[in-house]
Amino acid sequence: MVVMGRIVAPYGIYGWLKIQPDTEIIDGLLDYQFWWLGRGDQWQKFSLETAKVHGQTLLVKLDGVNDRDAAFAFKGKQIAVPREELPAPEDNEYYWSDLIGLKVTNQQQVEFGLITDVFETGANDVLVVKSDQERLIPFIDQVVLEVDIQAKTMLVDWDADF
Repeated sequence: MVVMGRIVAPYGIYGWLKIQPDTEIIDGLLDYQFWWLGRGDQWQKFSLETAKVHGQTLLVKLDGVNDRDAAFAFKGKQIAVPREELPAPEDNEYYWSDLIGLKVTNQQQVEFGLITDVFETGANDVLVVKSDQERLIPFIDQVVLEVDIQAKTMLVDWDADF
């Protein structure tokens, strides 16, 4: 499963949910008829009944979720789709979920740790790399020199003192 967003709150009294998508395009999640809700290895499949864009969020109605109490039970759950349903990324593009767990080293062979998270800023995406300390490394061409998903490694041009 690839996490594509999360449910932040119920919306209204008829079972609508407010969604914070993690997709590049706000309504990108609407390309999928079925969503899997949950976290970890606990997922439940739901069908999308209707949806609309609401600013930087989505408002959605799932089949079988018909009132505010039912919707409230989903608050905080993640939204995912099976990896095989996603289109193949273009060259030098990656799904964030594919970057999580990569071992990051610099050109001097200093190991920085593993990528534990990726987040978006206004200018660029940022990698959260953790070992004995946490580093925030910009995910830009000048810094990220090589990504090998198969070997689970990333080479960066980043000073060990940062």
